[in-house]
Amino acid sequence: MDGVPSVETTGAGLGVVAHLQGEMDYVSAPLFRERLGQVIARCDRFIVVELTGVSFCDSAGLNVLLGARRVAEASGVELVLACVSLPLSRILEMTGADQVLRVFDTVSDPVAHWQLRAGSGLVVLAGLVLRPVPS
Repeated sequence: MDGVPSVETTGAGLGVVAHLQGEMDYVSAPLFRERLGQVIARCDRFIVVELTGVSFCDSAGLNVLLGARRVAEASGVELVLACVSLPLSRILEMTGADQVLRVFDTVSDPVAHWQLRAGSGLVVLAGLVLRPVPS
Protein backbone atom coordinates (compact mmCIF):
# COMPACT_ATOMS: atom_id res chain seq x y z
CA MET A 1 0.00 0.00 0.00
CA ASP A 2 2.49 2.51 -1.27
CA GLY A 3 0.05 5.42 -1.51
CA VAL A 4 -1.46 5.25 1.99
CA PRO A 5 -0.23 8.33 3.88
CA SER A 6 1.23 7.91 7.35
CA VAL A 7 3.77 9.47 9.71
CA GLU A 8 5.53 7.33 12.29
CA THR A 9 8.11 8.67 14.71
CA THR A 10 11.13 7.23 16.46
CA GLY A 11 13.59 8.81 18.84
CA ALA A 12 17.07 9.53 17.51
CA GLY A 13 19.60 10.80 20.00
CA LEU A 14 18.71 14.43 20.59
CA GLY A 15 15.69 14.51 18.34
CA VAL A 16 12.93 12.73 16.52
CA VAL A 17 12.78 11.01 13.15
CA ALA A 18 9.44 11.36 11.36
CA HIS A 19 9.11 8.57 8.80
CA LEU A 20 6.70 9.68 6.07
CA GLN A 21 4.93 7.09 3.93
CA GLY A 22 2.71 7.43 0.89
CA GLU A 23 1.91 10.06 -1.69
CA MET A 24 2.27 13.71 -0.71
CA ASP A 25 -0.37 15.47 -2.79
CA TYR A 26 -3.40 17.71 -2.40
CA VAL A 27 -5.42 14.82 -0.97
CA SER A 28 -2.91 13.80 1.71
CA ALA A 29 -1.47 17.27 2.44
CA PRO A 30 -3.88 18.04 5.32
CA LEU A 31 -2.98 14.76 7.06
CA PHE A 32 0.78 15.29 6.64
CA ARG A 33 0.46 18.93 7.77
CA GLU A 34 -1.45 17.93 10.90
CA ARG A 35 0.83 15.03 11.81
CA LEU A 36 4.05 17.01 11.27
CA GLY A 37 2.56 19.82 13.38
CA GLN A 38 1.98 17.31 16.17
CA VAL A 39 5.54 16.01 15.90
CA ILE A 40 6.93 19.56 16.02
CA ALA A 41 4.79 20.37 19.07
CA ARG A 42 6.24 17.36 20.95
CA CYS A 43 9.85 17.99 19.97
CA ASP A 44 12.12 20.56 21.52
CA ARG A 45 15.31 20.32 19.46
CA PHE A 46 15.61 18.45 16.17
CA ILE A 47 13.43 16.65 13.63
CA VAL A 48 14.56 14.55 10.70
CA VAL A 49 11.81 14.09 8.11
CA GLU A 50 12.73 10.77 6.51
CA LEU A 51 11.24 10.48 3.03
CA THR A 52 12.18 6.98 1.83
CA GLY A 53 8.54 5.90 1.89
CA VAL A 54 7.24 8.87 -0.11
CA SER A 55 6.26 7.56 -3.54
CA PHE A 56 5.06 10.88 -5.00
CA CYS A 57 5.24 14.56 -4.09
CA ASP A 58 3.56 17.46 -5.88
CA SER A 59 3.40 21.17 -5.05
CA ALA A 60 0.96 20.53 -2.18
CA GLY A 61 3.42 18.08 -0.62
CA LEU A 62 6.28 20.54 -1.10
CA ASN A 63 4.15 23.20 0.59
CA VAL A 64 3.67 20.85 3.57
CA LEU A 65 7.44 20.43 3.93
CA LEU A 66 8.11 24.17 3.65
CA GLY A 67 5.29 24.94 6.10
CA ALA A 68 6.60 22.37 8.59
CA ARG A 69 10.02 23.99 8.43
CA ARG A 70 8.48 27.40 9.11
CA VAL A 71 6.49 26.10 12.09
CA ALA A 72 9.52 24.25 13.45
CA GLU A 73 11.74 27.31 13.12
CA ALA A 74 9.16 29.47 14.93
CA SER A 75 9.18 26.87 17.73
CA GLY A 76 12.97 26.79 17.97
CA VAL A 77 13.15 23.32 16.43
CA GLU A 78 15.55 22.47 13.60
CA LEU A 79 13.85 20.44 10.86
CA VAL A 80 15.80 18.72 8.09
CA LEU A 81 15.03 16.20 5.35
CA ALA A 82 16.74 12.85 4.81
CA CYS A 83 16.59 10.07 2.24
CA VAL A 84 15.10 12.27 -0.48
CA SER A 85 14.32 10.46 -3.74
CA LEU A 86 15.82 11.70 -7.01
CA PRO A 87 12.47 13.02 -8.36
CA LEU A 88 11.79 14.94 -5.13
CA SER A 89 15.37 16.18 -5.06
CA ARG A 90 14.86 17.60 -8.56
CA ILE A 91 11.66 19.34 -7.44
CA LEU A 92 13.52 20.87 -4.49
CA GLU A 93 16.26 22.12 -6.82
CA MET A 94 13.91 23.46 -9.52
CA THR A 95 11.84 25.41 -7.00
CA GLY A 96 14.78 26.64 -4.93
CA ALA A 97 13.39 24.86 -1.88
CA ASP A 98 16.75 23.11 -1.49
CA GLN A 99 18.10 26.50 -0.40
CA VAL A 100 15.58 26.57 2.47
CA LEU A 101 15.22 22.91 3.41
CA ARG A 102 18.44 21.26 4.53
CA VAL A 103 18.78 17.80 2.97
CA PHE A 104 20.89 14.87 4.19
CA ASP A 105 21.56 11.58 2.40
CA THR A 106 20.79 9.42 5.45
CA VAL A 107 19.03 9.76 8.80
CA SER A 108 22.26 9.10 10.66
CA ASP A 109 24.04 12.11 9.07
CA PRO A 110 22.05 14.86 10.82
CA VAL A 111 21.79 12.82 14.04
CA ALA A 112 25.58 12.49 14.20
CA HIS A 113 25.95 16.20 13.35
CA TRP A 114 23.63 17.21 16.22
CA GLN A 115 25.34 14.86 18.68
CA LEU A 116 28.75 16.33 17.81
CA ARG A 117 27.39 19.84 18.18
CA ALA A 118 25.82 19.03 21.55
CA GLY A 119 29.02 17.38 22.78
CA SER A 120 31.08 20.44 21.88
CA GLY A 121 29.12 22.73 24.20
CA LEU A 122 28.29 24.94 21.22
CA VAL A 123 24.80 26.11 20.48
CA VAL A 124 23.86 26.93 16.91
CA LEU A 125 20.88 29.21 16.49
CA ALA A 126 19.81 30.51 13.09
CA GLY A 127 23.26 29.75 11.71
CA LEU A 128 25.11 31.59 14.48
CA VAL A 129 27.50 29.65 16.71
CA LEU A 130 27.14 30.67 20.36
CA ARG A 131 29.93 29.57 22.67
CA PRO A 132 29.28 29.02 26.37
CA VAL A 133 30.59 31.81 28.59
CA PRO A 134 33.17 30.56 31.13
CA SER A 135 32.07 31.02 34.75
